[in-house]
Order: sequence, then C-alpha cells, then structure tokens
Amino acid sequence: MADACLVGSATGFVDLSFVETAFLGVVQGVTELVPVSSSAHMRVVPALLGWPDPGAAFSAAMQMAALVGVISYFWRDIFGLASGSVSALKRRDYNDFSFQLVLWIIIGTIPIVIAGLALSHSLNSCDSPLRSLWAVGIACIVMGGLLAATELLAKHRRDLPSIRPLDIILVGIAQAAALIPGVSRSGGTITAALALGFKREEAARFSFLLGLPAILLAGLKEIWELHKLSLDAHGWALLAVGLIAGGISSLIAIWGLMRFLERFSTWPFVIYRILLGFVLIAAAATGAAV
Repeated sequence: MADACLVGSATGFVDLSFVETAFLGVVQGVTELVPVSSSAHMRVVPALLGWPDPGAAFSAAMQMAALVGVISYFWRDIFGLASGSVSALKRRDYNDFSFQLVLWIIIGTIPIVIAGLALSHSLNSCDSPLRSLWAVGIACIVMGGLLAATELLAKHRRDLPSIRPLDIILVGIAQAAALIPGVSRSGGTITAALALGFKREEAARFSFLLGLPAILLAGLKEIWELHKLSLDAHGWALLAVGLIAGGISSLIAIWGLMRFLERFSTWPFVIYRILLGFVLIAAAATGAAV
C-alpha cells in the first residue's frame, strides 16, 4: 500500500482505483453543495465500503469541482456582479449594489482564510482528531439542530438585494466554522443566512456567491500542496477523474437544491444530518468503523 501520509498531508486517495475515485468524486460533488456535510460523507462512505480514507487533501482539491458547478449555475449572477462592478468603478459610483456586494464578499472571505491558515496543520495531518467519527458525528447533530432552529424561528422573508455588511460578516464567520469536518460549508452559511431572515432559495444563493472565493482558494491551495509533494502521474490521473465526476455531479446537485428550496423547507436535511450524526457516533462507540 502506498504511503497515505506524505509530509503530513493525508493523501489516501492514491490507494483507490479509478472507479472508486470517480464514485467518491460524485459523493463529494453532491454533498459539497447540499447542506449535509461533504466531510462527513467522505469519512463514512469509504469506511462503509472498506476503502482507504481519501484524505483531507482529496476533499479540498475536489472543491474545484464544486466551483465548476457553482459557476455554471450562477453564471448570470457572477457576470452581472463582475460587469456591474467594473462599470461602477469607471463611474466612481461606490454605492452601486454590484460593486458593494463584490467588496462585501471579499471581506466575508477573510474569516475562513484566517481560520484556514491557523488550522491548516490540524485539518490536513494524518489521524487528525477533527476528522474522527466522534467529532464529525457531533458536528452533524449540532448543525442539524441549528438548522432546525432556523426553520422554527426565522421568518424567511428577505431577498439578496436587502443584504447588509453585518450579514456578510456573520455568514462569513459561519463559513469559517465549516472548516470543522461535519459542519458543512453550505450548511453553515445557509443556516446563518436563514437565521438572518433570508428566504430559503435566497439563503442558498447568498451561500454560494459568498463561497466562490473560499472554494477557489481552498482548491488551489491543496492542488499546490499536492504539487509540492511530487504526486506521481497516477495520483494526478486519479485526481482528474474525481474532479470530472465531481464537476458533473455538482452542477446536478446545485440545480436540484435550488429547485427544492424554492418549493420546500430544509427539514429533510435536518433529519438526515441528525440521523447521520448518530450513526457516526454509534459507529465510533462500537468500533464498527474507524
């Protein structure tokens, strides 16, 4: 078996087959954008199937696939923000909504950048306690409870144009908390946006637009780290297969999620997350999975 610990980064995916990598790419692509925690699924699915833990490096690099899905689905929003910001800069109209939203998104990304740098070693090291079944399971249950609270208490009336700087800061902090496996980036940010009174579909739109810089930076950083580790051609080929599978599944997942949130509540995700959390804790307690 190849060494799954290369200079402190968990790269267990090098021991997977192409079919296994493609399958996990689909799992990552779907769960990265749906509020159920991709890290929890990337921990439990390989364990249930008897495969090696693909590692934090694989999960982070797979975020580039999620980026493809987000850009493909929200390209009109992204193009509108980009062109509107450029136009505002030319006019020196710094009160323009597009310009301000882009600026706020950049500011909202700062918390996760700081937290990511501070927790980099803990998140990527082999046998990190943050990736244990106990930790992931507890995080799933806690976040499921918080999402349930927003369904019960929040009003779900606000649209994206009503966004304020404080909203960006609070959701940005929630995004930083999602570095903890089991929290879920989309789950944390959607929950925070719902708590602030946004409609469900607008909360998801808010979450994904805010997440663009963070997803890009995390993916590029991990790919660069893998480059520095001199990953061989087979490893890069495995990663490419996962990225292709993940990119396709991400686009399907985000389309399905937006259609779902336009019509229904997030209660199915609440129930699923809590059940998943208890399954992970039970597995850890009984030694059924490690």
